Amino acid sequence: MPLGPLQCNCSILGDEKSRECIVVDPGAEIEEIEQVIAEKQLKVTHIVITHAHIDHIGGAMKLRASTGAPILMNEADLEQFPSRHAGKMVAMESPGKVILDQPLRDQDKLKFGGIEAIAMHTPGHTSGSSCLYLPSEKKLIARHALCRQHWTHRPARRDMDASCARCMALFLHCG
Repeated sequence: MPLGPLQCNCSILGDEKSRECIVVDPGAEIEEIEQVIAEKQLKVTHIVITHAHIDHIGGAMKLRASTGAPILMNEADLEQFPSRHAGKMVAMESPGKVILDQPLRDQDKLKFGGIEAIAMHTPGHTSGSSCLYLPSEKKLIARHALCRQHWTHRPARRDMDASCARCMALFLHCG
């Protein structure tokens, strides 16, 4: 679901049998996310942030308040948390103080119903950028990890190519 002024993709990944789901990158327009959750009768078990830019994290606290689900993100992005002025540059409301409930580390496993997602720390776009791999679904939620143009504003980093290669290998595997 592309949401907000920057049209950041928010994903709602759910298990049809249990009705449990995770929400990835609820950057804005939380009412639309809540509407889908209600229509599909889903229970949010985790809110996953792939990196701490405002268009990915901006609505996390509102969604946490309405669902009770914990917010997970790689701790390397704590320094990236949006400031109270960050949204003004992109016409987004400031998210206020964002509380990280649980760190998201490389190889952490998140279960929602019968589906398992494996976290991958893929630094490059930010220090804490992360992807989710769902082996049973053959899906990779990669966000900016495969987009080299998102890296050009950063100083050269040794981890970018390794992250991209890791994601591309899974991407090709997923077919």
